[in-house]
Formats: sequence, C-alpha cells, structure tokens
Amino acid sequence: MSLDSKIPQGPLADKWTNHKNTINLVNPANKRLIDVIVVGTGLAGGSAAATLAELGYNVKAFCFQDSPRRAHSIAAQGGINAAKNYQGDGDSTYRLFYDTVKGGDYRSREANVYRLAEVSANIIDQCVAQGVPFAREYGGLLDNRSFGGVLVSRTFYAAGQTGQQLLLGAYSAMNRQIGRGKIKMYNRHEMLDVVIVDGKARGVIVRNLVTGEIERHSAHAVVLGTGGYGNVFFLSTNAMGSNVTAAWKAHKRGAYFANPCYTQIHPTCIPVSGDHQSKLTLMSESLRNDGRIWVPKKMEDVLAIREGKLKPTQIAEEDRDYYLERRYPAFGNLVPRDVASRAAKERCDAGYGVNATGEAVYLDFASAITRYGKEQAHIKGLDENDAALVKKLGQEVVKTKYGNLFQMYEKIVDQNPYETPMMIYPAVHYTMGGLWVDYNLQTTVPGLYAIGEANFSDHGANRLGASALMQGLADGYFVLPYTIGDYLANDIRTGPISTETKEFDEAEKNVKERIAHLINNDGTKPVDYFHKKLGKIMWNKCGMARNEKDLQSAITEISELRAEFWKDVRVPGTETEFNEELAKAGRVADFLELGELFAKDALQREESAGGHFREEYQTEEGEAMRRKEFQYVSAWEYKGEPKDAVLHKEDLQYENIEVKERSYK
Repeated sequence: MSLDSKIPQGPLADKWTNHKNTINLVNPANKRLIDVIVVGTGLAGGSAAATLAELGYNVKAFCFQDSPRRAHSIAAQGGINAAKNYQGDGDSTYRLFYDTVKGGDYRSREANVYRLAEVSANIIDQCVAQGVPFAREYGGLLDNRSFGGVLVSRTFYAAGQTGQQLLLGAYSAMNRQIGRGKIKMYNRHEMLDVVIVDGKARGVIVRNLVTGEIERHSAHAVVLGTGGYGNVFFLSTNAMGSNVTAAWKAHKRGAYFANPCYTQIHPTCIPVSGDHQSKLTLMSESLRNDGRIWVPKKMEDVLAIREGKLKPTQIAEEDRDYYLERRYPAFGNLVPRDVASRAAKERCDAGYGVNATGEAVYLDFASAITRYGKEQAHIKGLDENDAALVKKLGQEVVKTKYGNLFQMYEKIVDQNPYETPMMIYPAVHYTMGGLWVDYNLQTTVPGLYAIGEANFSDHGANRLGASALMQGLADGYFVLPYTIGDYLANDIRTGPISTETKEFDEAEKNVKERIAHLINNDGTKPVDYFHKKLGKIMWNKCGMARNEKDLQSAITEISELRAEFWKDVRVPGTETEFNEELAKAGRVADFLELGELFAKDALQREESAGGHFREEYQTEEGEAMRRKEFQYVSAWEYKGEPKDAVLHKEDLQYENIEVKERSYK
C-alpha cells in the first residue's frame, strides 16, 4: 500500500478552509443513523466524543479508568499554546507554525502543523466558554507565559494544573451528552482488538476489567484517542496504566505505525531515587520561565555536595555554571526539551551531577524570588534593600504562579524548593511517534482514526512544551468532527453493524485464547520482572542517546525477552474477575513487540533529529546532525513479527519554510 497523506492543494494558509468547504457532509437527520466508537477519554478522546455527540452521532466511549476524569491528560501541568498574541510580542499563526516545525527538527508535516496553529485560538475561546479557569492578569485579561523553543509568550495556563482543568471542561461536555443519551459511557473497559469487516474498521473487542467479561461493540467508525507509549521504558512520567495496547492492536490489523523511535525526554523531572520506583514525576516546563538551571563549576564542590558537606546555597554565583545560558544565550533556560535534556546529560556524564547517583542538576528560583520581591516592594512603596522583606514578597509571587508544583516537589523529595534549589533530571515523557494518519486523521485502515498522542501527525522529532494539550483538543474539537464526516457520508444507508459475524467471532476468539494462555501459563516470574528488564534495555540502549551497536543489541535482547515472557510469565487469579495483573500482562506483551520495532526504527534512521539522537551523527558541539536523505516519516507495516515489519516512507516537503540549522544560540 502506498501512503496517501491526502494533503489538500492550494496555498498553505487556505488548505484547511478549502478542505472543509469541499469534503462530504452528513446532514443532521442522517447523523442519528450512524454509530461511532471512541476509545480513550483524555483531552483528545473526550473532546471528540463530546463534539461528535453534540453533532448528532451515536457515540460509544470507552476508558480503562474508573472515570474519564482519570485520563492521563489530567497530569499535564504547564499550559496550552495558542497564537492569540495577547502579549503583543510578535506572535502569529505563522510564528506558531514555524516554531513547531523548527522545534520538531523539520520532521513534521507542514499542512498538519499549520492547521494546528490556525485552530489553536479557537481552543482557548471554547475552553473559556466552558469555564476553564485560566490564569488572568490584574485587569482580567488571560495571562500567558513562555515555554521552551519560542521567543514569545503564547502559553495559556491554570496554575500548575492546566491539564486537569481542561479535562474537566471536556468531561463536562461529555457528561451533557451522556445525560442526553448520545454518549454511552463504558468505564473500566479495555480495548483488546479492532474488528475489520470488508476492509473497514467496524468495531472493537473489549474486556470489562471488573467482571472479566469479553464484549463485542460495533460502529461505523472507530476513533482511538489512547495516548502514548512512554511506559515501554517502564519508568516514565506517564500514569502507570498508560499503554500502547489499543494502538498496537490497530497496527496488527493493518494500521501503519509511524516514527516509533521519536520519544521525548523531558528535562525537568524529579530524579530516580532507586529500584523501588514504579514511575517518575514531572516538574512542569513552566518552571523554566523563572528557574535557572546550573551545576557547580568546581569538581570539589560537586563532591562536597554529594557527601552532604556543602549546600548548593553556599556556592558563590561565580562558581556556578548556568550551562544553558552559557551555551544558548538567545533562548537560555527556555531551549526546547531535547536540547535541554541532552545538555543536562552531558554535564552529568562529565561528572557534575549533584545527587548521590550523579544524575541531577539544579533548578534554582533564588534570582526570580529576588526579582519579583524587589518589584513588589517597589509597587508597595517598601524598602527594596530589605533582604528579608524582598524574599518574603518574592516567594509569595512564586507561590501564586507555581505553588502546587513546589508543594508536590517538597512532598516527594522532602526539601523546601523556596529555600534550596530543586534537583531535576531528564526522563521519558511524551511520544511523538504513533499510528500513521493522513490529513483527515484516518489511519491506513479505512474507518479507523487516531487522534492526540496516539497518532504521529503534528510534532515531528520533538514536541514543544504546551503543544500536547493543543493538539489533543484541536483534533477532538475542531478537526476530526469535520473530517470523519467525509468518510461517514458513505454510510448513511448502511444500517446498524451486526456483531454476529465471522469477523467478530474470530477477533473474540483470538482475544480469549491470548488471555487463557496468560492465565494458564505455569511460569515463575511476575509481569513486572519483564517490564523492568525491558525498561532497562530501552533506557540504556534506546534512550537519550543511541548508537548502532547498542540498537542491534537491543533488538536481539528484546526478542529474547519476549520469548522468555511467553514461556515464564506468571499471572495469578482468573480471567473472570478484577485482575490488574492480567491487564498488565497484556500491556507488557504489547510493549515487548513495540520495543523491538522502536529499536529497529531507530537503527534505520541514521541521523540525529530532535528526540532521536544517534551518537554517530552529531556536531563538534554535541548538537543533533540532521541528514537530508532522512527527511521522511517512517511508517511501518505489520508482517507478523517486529523483525519482519516493512518500512514505507512519506517524504516531507517544505515549501513554506526554509529548512536550516536548528540553532537556539
């Protein structure tokens, strides 16, 4: 199958408008005859389900959590981008488009990114109308702050809990439709297969996680908004339940998987403290607006800090290396995430890490506290030279902006970040890869759509901060509801899709056999044993830096680990009860297949771009070295085993933006 991205003709700025004007529509009376399944109820899935139901479609929504409010979107902290130029600092639709393509290291699809920038302003208006409590300036206008990789302030936020507030907005819209009967909600249900009838996605097989019952559900189209696959690394900032299963089942049914090696390492996470951990905690990128990142210049200071003989606050200013400000003066601490992450790794690899493991740098708010404190003292007519007063006033401002994040850090680390610098280190966060989709967000399987982090479409090799929420809501509220109609217009006379067919029989049989194998396998090792081993392989050989030797080794090791898993995994309990270990086993089985494809994709991409850093391809300064011949999307077709996957390439054309050195200096 050749890849057809279905990008509309015409000028970039007119593509989306012209496309909406010419695609097929379904009239309101006919929408009542059409069923749509939405799997996942985070920002992408929740907004899509609410909007499709509002339009008149009959929606079935599925989530494995006990409520849509528990979707992982709730964990997003820092904000959501939109090109409204409220700060009057030169922002525009084109600037947001440019920053996103450049931030993704020129590995994203132009038309999709421009559309994202174009609809971004609508998202803010929608969310304000829903009552999302965005931060506001003194005069009542919506406030903005900066995020990495940009020179403007375009990020709207709600303290350090933006994802939670946006999700509550989408959830309230969903609840309205649930109350009307237009959405039928299935909590605690996990999708375990897609059903293909006559080449089209016509339903799903799900497991009721409470009772263990296997269910069939049919529809005229299936939408996956199931998030990313960062937990293939075991330790990540993702919720522990986040998984790749829905997307991977779709891949095995014919949906191409694109750019699996593009994984974002977030620079500001609480460092690993030991093998006891099951996940990592993110400290929002918004902290880099006011926090300065540094390590000691002198090795003796580093050693004294590790031994507890010296506090970071005792190190003189001239003995601190603000390495991001030194290396990237134009952007400073607000360089993109991949750049900041590699810079932190470089300092720690050189021996300057400040915690016991040597894998941490400081994020320091002392300068911001002083700056804000003096400003407040001046405003109030108080003594700007009173250090205690300035500190008190400055801490109050910082608390207003970042208080819940500081509180979270103190609870986890047991250190007061108002008094001593935070310690941070990069960790796996977001995945830019995902199911390949065309301009309409349809996969290579007709009738199967992927939205939000589940698809690959908008970020290229690296995602700029605050763009995840933007993409999820753009896809769900403003893109999919238009484009899915173009496909469903041909189904207005199809009638209800029966679940009593050989295709549903076969899919259910496969699901039950797999579950039975896991339950009845007389193994000796728990699921986490395999997940942790996979995570170590992925982090050590496919993590922040990769090389040919390690990637080839990873492919072999993951394949062997997968064989061991199926022979020796032990799953207690039965399949006819609430059994989290069984659910986890199925997810880890899929991670073991994805991990091998991930390494295979990274091996064939002989360049460094964004989140994919091949050690063989870097500049003398240690920056990523892109190669023209890899200016494509790698889309993998399933052929039975990850080692047999077939690569298809979607060439990326840049007609409206100059591809040049990705400099942040």
